[in-house]
Amino acid sequence: MEQRAVVTAGTGGIGLETAMGLAAHGLAVTVVGRNPERGVRAVERIATVATGGEPRFLAADLASLGEVRALAARLAAEGPLKVLVNNVGAMFADRQQTVDGIEATFAVNHLSPYLLTELLLDRLRADGPSRIVNVSSGAIKVAKRTFDAVEPPGGYYGFHWYGRAKLANLAYTLDLAERLRDSGVTVFAADPGGAATDMTDGTMNSPRIVSPGLRLLWPLVRRTFERSTAGPASMAARPSVFAATDTSLDGRTGLLIGPQVHPVPAFRGSTDPRTVRDVLRLSRRLAPLVAGR
Repeated sequence: MEQRAVVTAGTGGIGLETAMGLAAHGLAVTVVGRNPERGVRAVERIATVATGGEPRFLAADLASLGEVRALAARLAAEGPLKVLVNNVGAMFADRQQTVDGIEATFAVNHLSPYLLTELLLDRLRADGPSRIVNVSSGAIKVAKRTFDAVEPPGGYYGFHWYGRAKLANLAYTLDLAERLRDSGVTVFAADPGGAATDMTDGTMNSPRIVSPGLRLLWPLVRRTFERSTAGPASMAARPSVFAATDTSLDGRTGLLIGPQVHPVPAFRGSTDPRTVRDVLRLSRRLAPLVAGR
């Protein structure tokens, strides 16, 4: 029986490179994205390295919780699932709102992978041993650790709000690992480090994405960051591929795989009990597992 993997936002950048890495390890990879044309091109590239089942594409706008629910239902009905990589991520220069009326940074970077994962847990348990990999970011270090509401106090600054959403997802990821311990489902976070992607080449160029106190220094900080960590998307995908496939992780869970492709200590804010409690409470309120509740 073929081993199936799902990679969200898998039609370009780190997601596509992750999908190619999983396919090279013998997994039949389904990539999820919004654009069918990019999906076709991605599948063609993945097929050139695949050693297992045929890759395929599913269209879904992961900013929509309704589409996330529909995607989960389809994936769960299609049979065994061994690996789920929540690679989706987005940073916005200006505040945006989703079709659900939720601030887009939090919705895309945390609520989408949270909801998709929760809705696929029964499928993943049934097909264990299986793995969940949630892609993290070093931007969590500049995040406000307040999660009593979807939006933090103060003005909108894309980089900080992106880091906050990724912090929420890391806190959820580590808590989920403990919840699923000994269930046959292991859970990892993967930090890709810096990478040359559409997001970094676009949004990250704008000093407006950081708070006023950092704006004068932002060009210097960004250049230093790029020189020290940025590389091709294929390098940035390595932590996710390792977390999803490496046999040295068999039986282990709750680890953050760093850019150098080995476990690193998790940012301490991600394990703070109050942060975890508030993230879970907010997530359950904004993205109930049963629509309409």
